[in-house]
Amino acid sequence: MITSSLKQTPLHAMHVSTGGRMIDFGGWDMPVQYPLGTVQEHLHTRTHAGLFDVSHMGEFDVRGSEAIPFVNRLVSNDASKLVDGQAQYSALTTPQGTVVDDLLVYRFSEDHLLLVVNASTTEKDWDWIISHKRDEQVELRNASSEYCQIALQGPDALRILQTLTDTSLDEIKYYHFRRGEVDGVSAIISRTGYTGEDGFEVYAAPNAAEQLWKRILDAGNYGAPEGVTPCGLAARNTLRLEAAMALYGHEIDDNTTLLEANLGWICKLNKGDFIGRERLAAQKEEGVKRKLIGFEMTDRGIARDGQAVFVGGSQVGLVTSGSPAPFLRKNIGLAYVPIEYANVNQEIKIDVRGRAVDARIVPVPFYKRDRKVNS
Repeated sequence: MITSSLKQTPLHAMHVSTGGRMIDFGGWDMPVQYPLGTVQEHLHTRTHAGLFDVSHMGEFDVRGSEAIPFVNRLVSNDASKLVDGQAQYSALTTPQGTVVDDLLVYRFSEDHLLLVVNASTTEKDWDWIISHKRDEQVELRNASSEYCQIALQGPDALRILQTLTDTSLDEIKYYHFRRGEVDGVSAIISRTGYTGEDGFEVYAAPNAAEQLWKRILDAGNYGAPEGVTPCGLAARNTLRLEAAMALYGHEIDDNTTLLEANLGWICKLNKGDFIGRERLAAQKEEGVKRKLIGFEMTDRGIARDGQAVFVGGSQVGLVTSGSPAPFLRKNIGLAYVPIEYANVNQEIKIDVRGRAVDARIVPVPFYKRDRKVNS
């Protein structure tokens, strides 16, 4: 008997029984798509609702009287500005101003934060955080095994989830959260996501994952043309790309700085010292030499990750993410190019399997939802 060494989320059996096509994703056995297909999963999320298993993400519990100063020394954004019940997008940075990982910082109280990190970098991030602890009064716990995480995204997400909870979801502002119950299960209900849509991420005990998954599908009328549908990693990727959200290992990594990645808005240089601040401040003063841009193909062809970008016959960069955009019906991508070429309407060419295909730089995000939420 062949046994898999891949890690499994608490919803693994559900994915297999629902026809999910499973792949190795950062050491996890995860569904890349379901029988409906990636395009339909994507469109369903944009127009109705999509359900995602993100239980592979990592969670670190930080408690103690110096929880906020400790975290603030490691991350680029200003955790001291958070209020109870608020989340913040941030990044762990290196002394060079590059990115160890991007993450969410949740504030439960002045002495209790939760850090949510990427699945493929969880162990690396934990080692980084532990190795940079000084004598701060904090207790750190890798709590990743204590949570499942289910994301319900799309314009129908609030209506569907509200049928399963007494918590007033409409009162939860964007990037805020509350403790409550979903279908009688104690949970953290967070108005966050990685799709460019309104929606919620529900954190609960792993043994409640199957119950919550089934109940959300039932409440969302799964199987109906306008019902909720489970979505795999492929749709999650095309959704985040349309919204021009960075993916670690593609747009950001330990070779790219936050300023190059257009993430200066999470880089609070005036908050006090943090790892990488000195280098980032110098780069801001000097100006970046390259910049992350969005492009759309103007000729037939699909750009893919790692393909070369040319201007005037010379290679100037590489595609970091490229794909068809199902909702926009265009072929789009992200790439780093020298700052002198990083202008809207700049003509570029992408090497698609040995053929130079025309493209042009366009504003990002490619897709932006109508924000009719409390934000």
